[in-house]
Amino acid sequence: MEGSYQRIEHLGEGTYATVYKGRSPKGEIVALKEIHLDPEEGAPSTAIREISLMKELDHENVLKLLDVVHTETKLMLVFEFMDKDLKHYMDSVGNHGALPPQTIKVFMYQMLKGIKYCHDMRVLHRDLKPQNLLINSRNQLKLGDFGLARAVGIPVNTFSNEVVTLWYRAPDVLLGSRNYSNTIDIWSAGCIMAEMYTGRPLFAGSNNDDQLIKIFRIMGTPSEATWPGVSRLPNWKNNFPPYPPQRLEQHLPQMDPYAIDLLKKMLVYDPGLRWEASRCLTHPYFQDLWQPAPQHSLQMPANQLHEHHLQQLQLQQQHQQQQQFIRLQMQQQQQQQQQAQQHPQQLHPGINPHPMPPHGQSGWPNP
Repeated sequence: MEGSYQRIEHLGEGTYATVYKGRSPKGEIVALKEIHLDPEEGAPSTAIREISLMKELDHENVLKLLDVVHTETKLMLVFEFMDKDLKHYMDSVGNHGALPPQTIKVFMYQMLKGIKYCHDMRVLHRDLKPQNLLINSRNQLKLGDFGLARAVGIPVNTFSNEVVTLWYRAPDVLLGSRNYSNTIDIWSAGCIMAEMYTGRPLFAGSNNDDQLIKIFRIMGTPSEATWPGVSRLPNWKNNFPPYPPQRLEQHLPQMDPYAIDLLKKMLVYDPGLRWEASRCLTHPYFQDLWQPAPQHSLQMPANQLHEHHLQQLQLQQQHQQQQQFIRLQMQQQQQQQQQAQQHPQQLHPGINPHPMPPHGQSGWPNP
């Protein structure tokens, strides 16, 4: 094994693996995740799950599994090399951990794209946190560590509630729900977004109950009125302190109104009302990433070129949506004109047959 892949530098220790910076037989820099196998138990279930899922995933914002090497004593997973995780990036680049707003926006856009792809592939990550978001020298962000990830079957399965690092765990999971969906990852993404703005975790509990109290103190203690069915969850207690909801703007003054609004869409108690990744990507918070890039973009630094690439992809998607919307409008106009000619008395005067969308909302259909 060592003859094929050469270790260069020790990077860290995980729960069941050691990670090295290495070199492939072709001379490429890679990350080597070595798992020591128990002679009796074999490979950990988390490693088997990670391999089986990551072999199927191929997206620019998901860490790429390049190779798997198996011997009697070791299992080695070979990944593309990333320079650091988001936590290390925040510590080294940020102001006491807090990142510039535009950097946060680009990272959030990439994270949500990776989450959307996983959910489209019917995979829940279930352990999103800054340490599992990896960043390379081009400021490209990728989702990593799929050891707790799970494929979603049909019909909906019941899952373990022992998932997601405590500070990023959704309240429905904290309250014992085993029947959750894509939005388990969205709550985590919201917590990470707030942490990038402040440099510290939004809800930093010491155990399950303390984590719930930390959430309730800011978001308010839920009730049947605000979250139907909450009192029937296994870990619900009728004696939870009745905290009133506070304004997130007071806790996160660094965030602009669009950022706060998106955060509120992600940190919703009822998982059925929490926005999914595809909808989050259409939020006006990201609107300046959709604007045309300047003509001199080829002279931009690498990280800005990556932003330009993201913008072009979004503009292309937006143009396609606009064309589709225009075609639909033209068809509706033709149908209404035909109806007006056939039944002129049915067209009530004073009613606009083509109402504009409400102020502040887009007329384009969601992707």
